[in-house]
Amino acid sequence: MSDDDSASLTLHALVGGDQFFVDLVDRFYDDIASDPLLGPMYPDDTAGPRRRLAGFLIQYWGGSTQYSDERGHPRLRMRHTPFRIDEAASDAWLARMRYSLAQVTVPPEAEEAVWEHFVRSAEFLRNSD
Repeated sequence: MSDDDSASLTLHALVGGDQFFVDLVDRFYDDIASDPLLGPMYPDDTAGPRRRLAGFLIQYWGGSTQYSDERGHPRLRMRHTPFRIDEAASDAWLARMRYSLAQVTVPPEAEEAVWEHFVRSAEFLRNSD
């Protein structure tokens, strides 16, 4: 692969496509129920949230636009407004996502980009002190 080819490669392609994001989200949701702070924020049936988060990440990183085709603009802040997201919740979410990211196979350059996105997102979605 030439430098030009690697520069145009999306992160979605770099990690091998949709399955990486599905696996990451599944690990996250499998782990989240046991978290005393975050668990109560999530519904008992996580099938819908799993599909939506995986779809959002797939689209964000260069895959299918199915998420927006079905749900419109992500409107992340609006969708998270009903939940009290303070520093403790943000840190707990990041810890669970870091654990989940460590459980999947990901190229180092992709891991850094994904992690930085999660850190920015966690800060962006904080809505309480």
